[in-house]
Amino acid sequence: MKNIFIAILLVSFCSLSAQNFKAYQFYDQKGKEINTEKLVKELADYDVVFFGENHNSSINHWLQLKITEALYQQKNGQIILGAEMFERDNQSQLNQYLSGKFDAKTLKDSARLWNNYATDYKPLVDFAKDKKLNFIATNIPRRYASQTSKEGLESLNNLTSKEKTYIAQLPIKVTLDTPGYPEMKKMMGDHAEEMKVMNFISAQATKDATMAESILKNIQSGKTFIHYNGNYHSKEFGGIYWYIKQKNPNLKMAVISVFESEDPELKVPEKDYIPTNFNLIIPSDMTKTF
Repeated sequence: MKNIFIAILLVSFCSLSAQNFKAYQFYDQKGKEINTEKLVKELADYDVVFFGENHNSSINHWLQLKITEALYQQKNGQIILGAEMFERDNQSQLNQYLSGKFDAKTLKDSARLWNNYATDYKPLVDFAKDKKLNFIATNIPRRYASQTSKEGLESLNNLTSKEKTYIAQLPIKVTLDTPGYPEMKKMMGDHAEEMKVMNFISAQATKDATMAESILKNIQSGKTFIHYNGNYHSKEFGGIYWYIKQKNPNLKMAVISVFESEDPELKVPEKDYIPTNFNLIIPSDMTKTF
């Protein structure tokens, strides 16, 4: 009996230790698995690539770095980087760090860096610095998005000429035809005041429109602009993607969306899954950076 019990334990242990643990899986828009080598080759054909992220996902950030490094090789260095996490009025500080005039501490002291910058975004910035690449601060300064949320879109008309250079050209079109925006309205509930709802959505629109304009101002023929942003800013081909399409429908753009899954095989989710060009599935229990 004792030997049988030991045998059962050994079988159980071997089964557990032999289990495959998948850290991520990419799929194309049709639901077919795509490896990173093929993914990078396909991304190289696009003018703009939006790499969506869950801000606190360690594997998401690691993949952003690795895909960027591989795309740099694939494109013989012909790439431009940009990110939601840097605001337009901090471009000068970012440029001085990239050129070596600022050290890491000076950048930290002079720019509004996200709390997870050191672990999640500094590797991308340092890659750009090492390879002498442009890294564009694309986002609206948060104070103006906050102002929009509280006072409405029209309040931006009162900004100075200098301040207006940090946001998309006014007037900014806000419509519920933009993918993702109806979902935001639904999230606020049926009892929320219409004005508050539209101010909230307008604040999101100021970010999306400003990032879109920043990308359009900095794209270069023959180069792929890879932009890192929260998944919501490009999911379902909405947000930044939608605003760029209004201005330049001829640009070839790709969206990498991210989804979490409890399935150990990381198969395409059956619920709440609207795919874009490429879709990253990551474990829901993946290590979070905050």
